[in-house]
Amino acid sequence: MKQKSNKGLIFIGLAIFVVFLFPLYWMFVTALKTQTEIFAIPTPLWPRELTWEPFLEQLSVSGDTLRGFKNSMIIAVGAMVISTILAIPAAYGLARFRFRLKKPLILFFLITQMLPSTLVLTSLYIMFSRLGLLNSYIAPMLADATLGIPFSIIILRTYFISIPKELDEAAKIDGCSHLGSFVRIMLPVAKPGIIVTAVFSFVYAWGDLIYGITFITDPTMRPITSSIYNYVQQYQTLWNSTMAFGIVAIMPVVLIFIFMQKYIVSGLTNGAVKA
Repeated sequence: MKQKSNKGLIFIGLAIFVVFLFPLYWMFVTALKTQTEIFAIPTPLWPRELTWEPFLEQLSVSGDTLRGFKNSMIIAVGAMVISTILAIPAAYGLARFRFRLKKPLILFFLITQMLPSTLVLTSLYIMFSRLGLLNSYIAPMLADATLGIPFSIIILRTYFISIPKELDEAAKIDGCSHLGSFVRIMLPVAKPGIIVTAVFSFVYAWGDLIYGITFITDPTMRPITSSIYNYVQQYQTLWNSTMAFGIVAIMPVVLIFIFMQKYIVSGLTNGAVKA
């Protein structure tokens, strides 16, 4: 009976894996097809005539993809640094100290995760316009950080809570202040949680479109996500180029999750405690 149940669980897991992986497979296959084969009925599961031109267009020096890569990297890294630096002390304070507005503040951070990014778009645009930050990398950096900071605080707070308080007490006995124990003990122990929040802040900023096209009007400074409009023409959409663009655009995110999965799993599981 136990072997049958294990086989059933394995089968269910493989079925779920195939369901979630099929859209990525279809994206890759569509990028390798010609426009005629894409609209053929029935559509083949594998292209009869392979074409690599869409990928070559994305990787060409003259294209917008490489420039968009640079712009997105600047914006995403900047937003990640801002979110992480501000979220770490805030999360530590909410996890270790007691004060009157602690619960309402945590509830406020949770509510911000349910609100769409377009809700603050107009107010941010007016504020950045008056500060002279429009058409610069700083505007989308700050905008992405405003939504990345609450998420980072929520994740890091639960992670700091999971760290035993005995470490704080031992640090005090050794003569460390709150700041000293925070820098010398808590930050090294919380390294997996910090990496998780940094990764998710980077991924969110990398995939942002609305802030990048709203606050930046110069096409040469816009992030890679704005290049999706290049393949939507008046009478048709170049689906093979669009899918090739999508594959190239998500590659940094895929590589990050592949090489950082040990820290991501550790950070999420160790921080999964009751708030």
